[in-house]
Amino acid sequence: MTLAGTPISRRSLGALLGVPFVASAAAADVWSALRSAGHFALIRHAAAPGVLDPPGFTLDDCSTQRNLSAGGRSQAIRMGDLLRANGIAAARLYSSQWCRCVDTATLMKLGDITQQPLLNYFGQDQARRAPQLEALRAWIARLELVQPTLLVTHQVVITAVAEVPAGDGEIVVMRREADGRLTLQGRQPTA
Repeated sequence: MTLAGTPISRRSLGALLGVPFVASAAAADVWSALRSAGHFALIRHAAAPGVLDPPGFTLDDCSTQRNLSAGGRSQAIRMGDLLRANGIAAARLYSSQWCRCVDTATLMKLGDITQQPLLNYFGQDQARRAPQLEALRAWIARLELVQPTLLVTHQVVITAVAEVPAGDGEIVVMRREADGRLTLQGRQPTA
């Protein structure tokens, strides 16, 4: 393909248009994996302005937290649409207790949400990191992964489990191996 006489790749064109490029075969593999037993997705909450929650925030009061922007709410709706368009009309949904995660899961409209404290943010409390991750891995090892299972969480949790950073609204598909290891199967950004 050319743009003003200059050759341009599909990836570059996508970047210019603000649309993520994912090779169709790779994208199909991600969705096929997520629909298969033994797989699950770690999903980073949709766009929420800022970096950290304000001092003194509380989990039971969303007004004290960093929340989804209007764009983040639209992104969460698109995430649900993307999952449905790829054969996932319903899922077992688990969410961090932070409002931006619960709101993301709610707006995806894929089923009832179970809040799971093991998916909570630990970035401001590094003493919790190791014990929380150990408990999270043990919980994942016990999950019944026979239907699509989605874990809506935070970038720090995804990076620790999948060993890849995740952008706002990114879907990171993992497989639980027979020996208990968790292996990355693919990633799907959501614009």
